[in-house]
Amino acid sequence: MRAKVILKSGKEKSIQRRHPWVFSGAVYGVTQELNDGDLVDVVDAQNHHLGTGYFSDKGSIVVRLLTFGDEIFSENFWDEKLQSAWNLRLKLLNIEETNAFRVIHGEGDGIPGLIIDYYNKNWVIQAHSTGIFLQMEKIAKAIQANFSEYCETIYCKSSGTLPNTGTDYFLFGNQSETIAKENNILFSVNWVEGQKTGFFLDQRDNRKLLGEFSKSKKVLNTFCYTGGFSIYAMSAGAELVTSVDISQKAVDLAASNMELNFPNANHKAVADDVFNFMKENHQIYDVIILDPPAFAKSIKSKHTATQAYKRLNIAGLKALAPNGILFTFSCSQVIDDVLFYNTVAAAAIETGRNIRVLHKLEQGPDHPTNIYHPEGHYLKGLVLYVE
Repeated sequence: MRAKVILKSGKEKSIQRRHPWVFSGAVYGVTQELNDGDLVDVVDAQNHHLGTGYFSDKGSIVVRLLTFGDEIFSENFWDEKLQSAWNLRLKLLNIEETNAFRVIHGEGDGIPGLIIDYYNKNWVIQAHSTGIFLQMEKIAKAIQANFSEYCETIYCKSSGTLPNTGTDYFLFGNQSETIAKENNILFSVNWVEGQKTGFFLDQRDNRKLLGEFSKSKKVLNTFCYTGGFSIYAMSAGAELVTSVDISQKAVDLAASNMELNFPNANHKAVADDVFNFMKENHQIYDVIILDPPAFAKSIKSKHTATQAYKRLNIAGLKALAPNGILFTFSCSQVIDDVLFYNTVAAAAIETGRNIRVLHKLEQGPDHPTNIYHPEGHYLKGLVLYVE
């Protein structure tokens, strides 16, 4: 018999609307002592079953729900969820041209706390909750059982998201890297040594869009990491591409990925602080990409982050040629669309240039947002035409 988490009267409404989080302030009590990661049933004040999920003793979210109402959490749960998510990706992508994509995107795919990325028959799993981490073996077995022809390696990479879980490890196979394809562009991906799961998959469609603006242009890609935007720009016929990142390792990887696709490209890879580079560099660019890491990782840092985004966009706009194109992004979840737009607008006002918004951008469809969980929408972007 599973333990129950009992909600206070009236606190069941968000769950009835299928929002998957139960906050500590909504909890009246529990029927027995619980450990971090325990599977629990959530009931309202009248003992009506609301859903089943994993209990957490860390932070304000005490339960992340996997099922709602009369849905049963069964032994087939992982098989069914993985198959459903995989089938959706096959509808979204041509796996012959793109064999690097996200298979499970947490709440967006109905499994809060779980990220699974796929790189050319290699699966990288990241747990964001103890409950998910404790199911790692079952998840790996479900992958092997359902996708054997698409599975050479399964790697657990959760030490960065759950510091107390120890080191990362192989659940199946032993490959640490591969050459993956994205719209037939090649990228070297190392999930053991790389950031996150090894590559940033959420910008695929935005990288492709960049190509439409890059032919015969001078392009600057800031915070370049593996050089994704840089290589798409070159594939579209850019005249010059400059990739900048503070990490020498990232810059070397960007240069290596460019060499993999275009050995004779006019490409400069520079290890430098982006703000310093744009201040000291005198090259004017036709297209600039501003894709920084999350400046705000909590509500407390929201104001500081907003100021940083403003300074970055001012610098980018100043380095842009007349009639240039700016791709600017924020992946900070606490910076919503309106605040990001207003921050970029504030930067624009300081430059005094005429600016049009051409596109509003977001994460790719293999990073879906659950309609009942709008917090899953995190990547925001604008494409600006700057006279």
